[in-house]
Amino acid sequence: MLRAALGERKLTFMGASYGTYFGAVYATLFPAHVRRMVFDSAVNPAPAQIWYRNNLDQSAAFERRWADFRAWVAKHDGTYHLGTTPEEVQRHYEKVRAELAHKPAGGKVGPGQLQAAYLMAGYYDDFWPAREALAAYVKGDARPLVQQAAPEPRAAAEEENGNAVYTAVECNDAPWPTDFATWDRDNSELARVAPFETWDNVWMNLPCAYWPAPRQQPVDVRASAGELAPTLILAAERDAATPYDGALELHRRLAGSVLVTERDAGTHGIGGGPNRCVNGHLEAYLLEGRLPVRRAACAPHKEPLPQSGQRAVPRPRAL
Repeated sequence: MLRAALGERKLTFMGASYGTYFGAVYATLFPAHVRRMVFDSAVNPAPAQIWYRNNLDQSAAFERRWADFRAWVAKHDGTYHLGTTPEEVQRHYEKVRAELAHKPAGGKVGPGQLQAAYLMAGYYDDFWPAREALAAYVKGDARPLVQQAAPEPRAAAEEENGNAVYTAVECNDAPWPTDFATWDRDNSELARVAPFETWDNVWMNLPCAYWPAPRQQPVDVRASAGELAPTLILAAERDAATPYDGALELHRRLAGSVLVTERDAGTHGIGGGPNRCVNGHLEAYLLEGRLPVRRAACAPHKEPLPQSGQRAVPRPRAL
C-alpha cells in the first residue's frame, strides 16, 4: 500500500528485529516489487521457529550476553566495586534482587523493575556504563536505582500500547503451544542453564497460549536465484534478541543475499551505529547498490568506557 501510494514500481526497505521478518515475508510474496532490502538483526524465519522456538533461543542468547556484561563490569571493578569476576558481580546482583523482593527501593523498585532495567544491558552495550545504580545501591544509596528502574508514569500508556500490539502480532503470526505443561517443561529445562531471561520471556509471551483469535501459518520465507534483487543482512555475532543463527538461516533462504557480520559484538540493531565498517557496507548498498561478495566481516566496535554516558530515553523491547 505504501509503495502504491508513493507511485513506486519497486520499494527500498530497511527493517530491524521483527522488521526483518516483516520484510522477508514481503520479499517472498512480492519479490518483483523489491528494489533494495536491508535486514538488520534478523530473526530466524524458519516456520518451525516462529515464534515459540525463537523465544527459547532468545532466552539462551540473553544468558550469553548477560555474561558479557558481567565480565565488562568485573573488568572495571575499580569503578563499580562489584567484584573482579563475573561470578562476584552475579552474587551482588542476586543479593540486591533478594533485598528488593523484601523491601522495594523507594517503594517502587522490586525485582521485576530491576530485571527490566538490566535487561537493556543485554540489548545494547551503550547501556552498560549507565548501570552504576547497582553499585550505588550496594553502597547504601538507593536513589540512582530508583531513578533508573522505577516505572515512569508518563510512559505508562505508551508502554501498555506497545505491549498490546506486540502480543496481538506475535500471537496471531503463528501457532503456539496451548498446554502450559509444554511451556513449563521446556523453560524449566532452559532456566537451569539460562536463568537470567527465561521466565521473564515466558510471562511476556504466555498470553499466546490462550489467544482465542485464529492463528496464521508462518510463510515459508525463501527466494530462488534470480527471483529477488540482491539483499543485505546485518548481524552482530553475539546479539541476544535475535541470535546469530537467524541471520545465517535467512541468508540461506534468500538466494543472492549478502551477510555482513559484526564479530564479537552483541548490540541489537547495528545499522547506523558506531561501527564504521558496518555503516560503510550499508551506505554503499542503499545509495549505490554495491554489495560485498556473499559475506563480509567487520571488527567489533569499541567497548564502552565506564560511566561514559547514558541514553536519555530507553529503547523499547524489540522482540
